[in-house]
Amino acid sequence: MRIKLFPACRRTLLILLAVLLPSLAVQAEPIRIVALGDSLTAGLGLSRDEAFPARLQAALRARGYDVVIVNGGVSGDTASAGAARLDRSVPRGTHGVILELGANDALSGIDPAVTEAALDDILSRLRRRGIPVLLAGMLAPPSRGLVYMSRFQAIFPRLAREHGVAFYRFFLAGVAGVPALNLPDGMHPNAAGVDVIVARLLPTAEAWLATIAAGR
Repeated sequence: MRIKLFPACRRTLLILLAVLLPSLAVQAEPIRIVALGDSLTAGLGLSRDEAFPARLQAALRARGYDVVIVNGGVSGDTASAGAARLDRSVPRGTHGVILELGANDALSGIDPAVTEAALDDILSRLRRRGIPVLLAGMLAPPSRGLVYMSRFQAIFPRLAREHGVAFYRFFLAGVAGVPALNLPDGMHPNAAGVDVIVARLLPTAEAWLATIAAGR
């Protein structure tokens, strides 16, 4: 049996479709995340599929999240270098940023005040753009001394509180100092090390992602 629509009804139906279809398309769009970081994010010495962004993406998808995580890691980047490339690394249409920077600052002995200012700049600019952030903390090596370590490690929880962002205390938790989980340089995680990072960070990332999904 065919249903005959009067011209006025057809026009109304077309108007409804024109309104609803773009909305449905937006809902179907994957959540796009940029992992903004240094070699720890880039995956130095690893294949693209073994790097942190790809492994976290796979873990989140396995839990039902339609997410795309772009690898925005650049080996050697300090926090200031990350701030300098922020706009081109985090394009329009990004729904969230995982911020992992500071390891090279600590290794180079950069004044923690400089590191904090750069990270604060990144967080402030992302907040103005309405982009939620998951901030991954970093620890300074003991070779820098207790005073430097204390000043450096205080940066991340302080900024997380001030900006009200999700926070994971130490990106390399469970991996730093474990030879079996690192490349021969002793500083960069191998594929097994990345899997440990992902497993430990996953609950924080999942809770953060759920807030992004709920806000869309």
